[in-house]
Amino acid sequence: MNLKRHLLPFLLTAALAVLMLAGCGQSTKDSTAPSQPGSSASPDEANGPQKESGPDSQKNPAAEPVPVTLNEVAHSIFYAPMYAAIENGYFAEHGIELELVTGFGADKVMAAVLSGEADIGFMGPETTVYTYNEGAADAVVNFAQLTQRAGNFIVARQQMDDFELSDLIGKDVLGGRAGGMPEMVFEYVLRKNGIEPSEVKIDQGIDFGSTAAAFSGGKGDFTVEFEPSATALEQEGAGFVISSVGVESGYVPYTAFSAKQSYLESNKELIQAFTDALQEGMDYVTTHTSAEIAKTIQPQFSETDLETLTMIVDRYHEQDTWKNDLVFSEDSFELLLDILEESEVITSRPPFHELVTAEFATKAAESL
Repeated sequence: MNLKRHLLPFLLTAALAVLMLAGCGQSTKDSTAPSQPGSSASPDEANGPQKESGPDSQKNPAAEPVPVTLNEVAHSIFYAPMYAAIENGYFAEHGIELELVTGFGADKVMAAVLSGEADIGFMGPETTVYTYNEGAADAVVNFAQLTQRAGNFIVARQQMDDFELSDLIGKDVLGGRAGGMPEMVFEYVLRKNGIEPSEVKIDQGIDFGSTAAAFSGGKGDFTVEFEPSATALEQEGAGFVISSVGVESGYVPYTAFSAKQSYLESNKELIQAFTDALQEGMDYVTTHTSAEIAKTIQPQFSETDLETLTMIVDRYHEQDTWKNDLVFSEDSFELLLDILEESEVITSRPPFHELVTAEFATKAAESL
């Protein structure tokens, strides 16, 4: 199913109204709203409007579909299981009319969730920790973990067959936003290998999504890129993928789905249906080839040819990017807090049960 992606976020309310009246299928939308860092949102923003209805029953196409707005941090092949769930109609089968919005940054996703513009956020779980520590009255709780490794790659200007992380010392590297998961995991990898981030000249001043263009334009000795940007740099001869941050980091809770506590409590049946659909997407990518997965999600990435898409999916498959289930474990949460403390972005460690629930993911895994 080829989802139309709207580019004007101020049409969100009108678009949702039309979708609810027409009973249409799922659609996607890019959010280009001004930056609203999630960490600066006041606790009062947590009391946005709620959708209290849920599917009458799971996989009941006769029931009136329930609209759900999902705001994703970025639109990346890294999140293939979610797109497989969309394209294979799993959300629709579970009575959900999904509106997918691309927030272009975890801070913007969090702002949308806190304000009620989005029902569910998909982002790095570190943002839920920041919001909790700032005293949000309605905590944003993680209920499903999608990826278990970093999804970005180190790209150099020339092929480096014998690359070692120590080669980055003293070099200019285009990194990520300070306090964001991509940057913190990259710094975590450096520390694991005995390198202090201060020994590397990391540029954190370039907007997410613009680093590849900056690198192609001559800025930096290395850049840290997600797909398909890493492969695009290789194809144009502007760079070479020399290392996987995900392989270097090991397992980390990189991205998760979350919603306000009040929304979870008021929409348990809906959240369970949403999680069940996601689990079916996870099962699909673990039981199909990279070529089959690429063909399924290609409507989400029409600008990328099938051969390249297959190669990228295969790259993520080989590094064990996706979990078999969606359960966000306590061990993973504690590792997340360790990374945040090492990066000196938190001084307080929230309790696991305040920011993570395994209820929905556990049931989803048991039901299949």
